[in-house]
Parts: sequence; C-alpha cells; structure tokens
Amino acid sequence: MAKFLISSLLLFSAIASTIADSGMVGINYGRIADNLPTPDKVVELLKKQGIDRVKLYDSDKSVLTALANSGIKVVVALPNELLSSAAADQSFSDNWVEANITEYYPATQIEAIAVGNEVFVDPNNTTEYLVQAMKNVHSSLMKYNLDRSIKISSPIALSSLASSYPPSAGSFKPELVEPVIKPMLDLFRQTSSYLMVNAYPFFAYTANADKISLDYALFKENPGTVDSGNGLKYNSLFEAQVDAVYAAMSAIGYDDVTLTVTETGWPSAGDENEIGAGAANAAAYNGNLIKRVLTGNGTPLRPKDPLNVYLFALFNENQKPGPTSERNYGLFYPNEEKVYDVPLGMAGGRSTPVNESKAQVPTAARGGQARTWCVANGESEEEKLQKALDYACGEGGADCRPIQPGATCYDPNTLEAHASYAFNSYYHKNARGTGTCDFGGVAYVVTQPPRFGKCEFPTGH
Repeated sequence: MAKFLISSLLLFSAIASTIADSGMVGINYGRIADNLPTPDKVVELLKKQGIDRVKLYDSDKSVLTALANSGIKVVVALPNELLSSAAADQSFSDNWVEANITEYYPATQIEAIAVGNEVFVDPNNTTEYLVQAMKNVHSSLMKYNLDRSIKISSPIALSSLASSYPPSAGSFKPELVEPVIKPMLDLFRQTSSYLMVNAYPFFAYTANADKISLDYALFKENPGTVDSGNGLKYNSLFEAQVDAVYAAMSAIGYDDVTLTVTETGWPSAGDENEIGAGAANAAAYNGNLIKRVLTGNGTPLRPKDPLNVYLFALFNENQKPGPTSERNYGLFYPNEEKVYDVPLGMAGGRSTPVNESKAQVPTAARGGQARTWCVANGESEEEKLQKALDYACGEGGADCRPIQPGATCYDPNTLEAHASYAFNSYYHKNARGTGTCDFGGVAYVVTQPPRFGKCEFPTGH
C-alpha cells in the first residue's frame, strides 16, 4: 500500500466553513399493511436503530401508548377525512386534541400535528377546510397550554408548485395562493411553525430519465447544474426541489418561514416503467441523503437553515394501492430485516451498502447531544482527501501520532482510515462545532463508532 505522509504545511481553507447546524433525520411509520410488527416491537426496533424521531399518519392509541417514555419525538396527524369537522366546530377540535394529544403528552413526546396530508390533491376536495381546521386545532392547543410545545403544520406535495425549474423560478399554483397558501403561511409565521413538504426526486427522475442524471438524483458526484436565475450551483435534485419551495414562499413574501421535508425516499422495487427503482439506488439515495443532512449545511438558497427530513418509510406496506413502487419504500421488511444495507443503528462496525459505496452511512436520527464521530468519505477524490488529512494533522492541530508508522492506528494503512482518525481528532478537539466535520465535503458525521481494523477512535459524547 502507498505510504500516506503527513505534511503540516498545507492549509485546507474549506474547513473554516461554518454555515449551519446539522439537520435531523426522522422516519415515517406508515401502517397500510396486514403483516407489520406490533407497535411495542416497532418502538424496540426504532430504539435499537437509534431513530429518535418518527412521523405518523394518524393518532392511533396503541402506537402512541407504545411510544410513551421512549424518548422518541413524534409527529401525529389529523387525517383529511376529519378536516371538515375540525374546521366547522371548535368543540370538535377541542375534543380531538383532548383525546389524541393531552391523553398521551408529555409521556409521548408529541412535537407537531400534521393537519391533513397533501390536501391540495385530495380527491375529496378538502382544501377549503384546511386553514380553518389548523386554526381551530391551534386554538385547542392554546386551551391546554400546549401551543408553544406542539407545532401545527400540513404536508404539501411538490405538485402544489406551478413552476419548480430552475429553483429560483419556484412559484405556487395561482389558484392556491390567496385562498390557502398565504393564510397558512401567516399562521406558521404567527406560531413560529414551519411548512411541511413531501419531496421525491424519484418521481422527477423516472419521468425525465433522459434529461436528469441519475447521479444528480442520488447525491453522487456529478458536474451539478447552475440556476440560470441566480447563478447558484446545485449538486442534487433534492436540494433543487427544496429551494424551489423556498423560492415560491419568498415570491409571495414569506422568506422568513422555514420548511421540513416530511417525506422523501426511493423505492427498492418498481414496475417496468418505473425507471430507477431498485435496491441499489434506494440504498444510495437514502444513505447519501443522511450524510448530506448531517454535514450541517443548508441548501444553496438557504445556507443557514439546516435540512430536516423524514425518510419514507420504515416498512414496506403490502396493502398500499398504486404501482409496485408504492409498496416498496420501506427500509425494513415486516419481519424487521433490512431491505438493503444502509446502517441506521448503534451497533458498531462498518458495512458496505448495496451500491458498493465504501462510505459509512450514519444513523437515521441524531441531534442534540448524541454521541457523534467524524469520518472520511472513502469515495472522495484522493487528492482532496490527502489535502484535508494534511491540514487536520498540520495547521488543524489534530493528534495524528496514533496513525504514524508503527503506532496503534497505523494499520490499516489506507488514506480513508488515516484521514478518518485525523478528522475525528480535529472534530473533538474543536468540541464538535458546526462545520468542523466537513473538510470541503470529504468528511461527515456518524453516530456509531468507526471501525478500521483494531483501531479504537476517541469516544464521542
């Protein structure tokens, strides 16, 4: 193997970049299936995998009871079919909040209520009830003194946009703006809440595979695209979609409202015409998305706002209607085995995802003071990785003695292993500060202990 000599003279300036706090990753727990584990077992699975945020599509008693005292933060939902009742009658909302929120809170850490889901495309035409239903539910929370602890929002689909390309041209459909978008965003502004958005690069890719690069859709290395409207460069379709929504909000005067991506994912199987569906691509998309979120950088248009996402979904759901892909978004089979190898848990060790990436994928839900480490992205260009290693061990002041020839962590003698050790040393030396695990994009945060041979990395806190 090549010897990776450490130079103290090179300054890798990109490490000084400190743009945003790292985002968070949660997961959607859908239950349109007849073969899923019991809620108690699901909670055990979530905890075992280190997942500490989950989004539901209802407020099922057995699920909320199982989540009590688990430490898992929860988004519950008031279904579309209840919107008209919630909008028409304040007492209905009061009773719903009492039965579905106060009955379980705070033992069950409910942090938000999704009022409806993709209401604008609901075939039952419930759009007219949405804003009033949200206002009534918020009023109910105020009565129970929960309005500061629990946010109100509603997930919208990207189909609510009239334009999404280039991202800077993002705009909402005109017929939605005055009746519902503006009053909804007003409510979010008044209550310090956020817009929930469901974004699926898979849909855009499979419909335009002749025009959109698969690498661009999967967060893999690619030339990127430059927004002709503002000159910003995009290296992933996901970020372009998110910024199209931000641009749409700014266009109508709400550039102070943030968003959370409440659904995103990639199917591990699909019909013949669903181009790109497959386990390797699903592993690449979800794994690279998690890495992207935990780097701590926002989008090109909103660099200071962390990316917060909920993966779709926890399980394959065998009773979902529609194309084959709809039943194959799960990270797990109902028997709790992984559909593909994207490590989400706290069980140590490194593994190779289905797409043969050597880069470790961090756990799917970390935040706050979770134990974290910093590792090198083994798929990075060797020259960039070497420069980052040189900086960490030189100017950066990392403790690189253990990776010198003959020292405890010299083996395995690979650039990825040595760089990971140095990056982690720098990261902890700087108190895991924002931007201290980036190194120009060749490093990222993980929440399970790195393993390179027998070398033990300093413990995260």
